[in-house]
Amino acid sequence: MEIMLASREIPVKHLSCHYLQNIEYGAEDITILKDGLAFMSTGLKFPGLHSFSDEPGKMYVLDLLHPKPTPVELQISGELDLSSFNPHGISAYTDEADDSVYLFVVNHPHHNSQVEIFRYVEEDTLVHIKTITHPLLHSVNDIVAVGVESFYATNDRYFHSDALLLITVFLDLTWCDVVFYSPHEVRVVADGLRSPNGINISPDKRYIYVSDIMDHDIDVFERQEGEQLRYIKSVAVGSLCDNIEVDHKTGDVWLGCHPNAMKLSSYDPEDPPGSEVLRIKNIHSKQPVVSMEYADDGHVLMGSSVAAPYEGKLLIGSVFHKALYCLLK
Repeated sequence: MEIMLASREIPVKHLSCHYLQNIEYGAEDITILKDGLAFMSTGLKFPGLHSFSDEPGKMYVLDLLHPKPTPVELQISGELDLSSFNPHGISAYTDEADDSVYLFVVNHPHHNSQVEIFRYVEEDTLVHIKTITHPLLHSVNDIVAVGVESFYATNDRYFHSDALLLITVFLDLTWCDVVFYSPHEVRVVADGLRSPNGINISPDKRYIYVSDIMDHDIDVFERQEGEQLRYIKSVAVGSLCDNIEVDHKTGDVWLGCHPNAMKLSSYDPEDPPGSEVLRIKNIHSKQPVVSMEYADDGHVLMGSSVAAPYEGKLLIGSVFHKALYCLLK
């Protein structure tokens, strides 16, 4: 079970952190705007993973410039069935023409796969603009928006049946892909991946980073004309890294990771799944530096899935547990 890192134990390495209020059922993905507004998706129900709640998922916003940042539930208006809302990966896009903020949310109502686009208005409201479905967007895990209606998305599985999924894992089949979507065209732009999970973009918008979670590495792609992706290299991280966030000032890549996927999938409160935050500095150099910035054995935080930095602060989210607000030394 090398893919799952089933025998891996990690040392505890804590930061100065406290739990974020109101987040009890995970914050699977978190993204932060340059002005310090953080968006969070919560309450994910995902096949094969634990959940502490049967309630529909919710979206929250948090102002990191506030002296005591507290997540506030976002009110959602428009034509969207909130009773089956099941948010997963998220991405924010600011339209430079008028500074409008658009939030893209992967949604799995009834275990389907679709992308919701919202506009963020006022302090706590998301206005639903449209739902996107497409045969190529069949098992979306995460997205990165590159326009008001365009994005790259990862498909994390080829088959939807759990039995067939296990076969692809054990036979080491690299059948998954990254898809580019725009209103004018939808196509596969990178394939041959084992299980692409988190996806994000470099500050200069030239490179796309993809976490191939079962490969324990981060793949670096260069954007080409026509939004094709050219594979550059992979950076080994030695953990099952979920979502990717990028420090908009330094370009450092921050990863929320699962140190031992066996503990995550076979949830046991007596031996809980741990959490691990990794940072990659100088990812484009010949010798990127991968460092462990936070680690826990599951007694503080179970199943970390994202680590989002901002001006010396770090938000760590999880698949189904809680979320942490930390100070970086």
